[in-house]
Parts: sequence; structure tokens; C-alpha cells
Amino acid sequence: MKKVFVQLNATFSPNGELIPVSFVWEDGSKYIIDKVYDHKKAASLKVGGQGIRYRCKVMGKEVFIFFEEGRWFVEGK
Repeated sequence: MKKVFVQLNATFSPNGELIPVSFVWEDGSKYIIDKVYDHKKAASLKVGGQGIRYRCKVMGKEVFIFFEEGRWFVEGK
């Protein structure tokens, strides 16, 4: 497993929360984030690092997206 840094589009909710909307994978594929379940400060146990972890639904699967030191990453193979 490795950190895959991605280009991510996000928006702000009316109460000021940063909400991820979509991201572009390293091969150029674009993925829409169907739902954001929650977010909290947490570490990536698979690839290391820590930041704000967003637990999301992408194409029917649970995906963790991390915001760490101003960059977004996803746990990849």
C-alpha cells in the first residue's frame, strides 16, 4: 500500500466544513464522492501519516480520504 496524492475538488458547507466532492486518480480517472459519512483527526494505519480522515462512499465502496499538511491522499495499492 502507498499514499496516492490526488487532485481533489471540495466545497464548504454553510457551517464552514470542508467537504470533498470528487477526485482525480493518478491515471487521470475522475471519481465522484457519493457520500461523506464523517470526518475526524486520524492516522492512516495502512500507509502512515495523519490528518483529517474523511470516510466516504465512492462507487459503492467505503474509501478513506486524508487531508494532510495541505494535500489530499487516498490509500492505494
